[in-house]
Amino acid sequence: MVMKEKGKRGLIIVYTGDGKGKTTAALGMALRALGRGWKVLMVQFMKGTWHYAELDTAKRLAPDFEIVPMGKGFYKILDDHYTEEEHRAAALAALQFARDRMCSGKYDLLILDEVNNAIGTGLLPLCAVMNLLDAKPADFHIVLTGRGAPPELLERADLVTEMREIKHPYQKGILAQKGIDF
Repeated sequence: MVMKEKGKRGLIIVYTGDGKGKTTAALGMALRALGRGWKVLMVQFMKGTWHYAELDTAKRLAPDFEIVPMGKGFYKILDDHYTEEEHRAAALAALQFARDRMCSGKYDLLILDEVNNAIGTGLLPLCAVMNLLDAKPADFHIVLTGRGAPPELLERADLVTEMREIKHPYQKGILAQKGIDF
């Protein structure tokens, strides 16, 4: 068992932008944290109806790594058949769940996957996410992913990376592929 390094300042990390790789970067950080003996929780805000392979990976890494899909799926695109109220309720429930787990003392790293999209589409108020950040223990790390992170969140973060799309297989008619995209 690898021992946790104590006494470090917890960071707020944002992966945003229109390019692919935001969730993947967060998962890479999760793997690094797991290698240090940390407990990691990923709460998914917009992914909830598709089956992603990372869910199977998390089962293999349990109990140290958990992924909890709480969203109703993509909002107003693809196969969305939920009402705005249902999406909003799911997003608010996910944020409360994340806050409760963060404050439990059980985890070292919390990933709020696609939370920026939930803010940008109006499903979550920015102030609610900022309140969660205010409640963050001093040595706790939080990663927020998704397109369109608001300026206030970028200002608050310790690390911000913007993924920029240069080229995408979809432009050639290549659809999302198992093992690469989901």
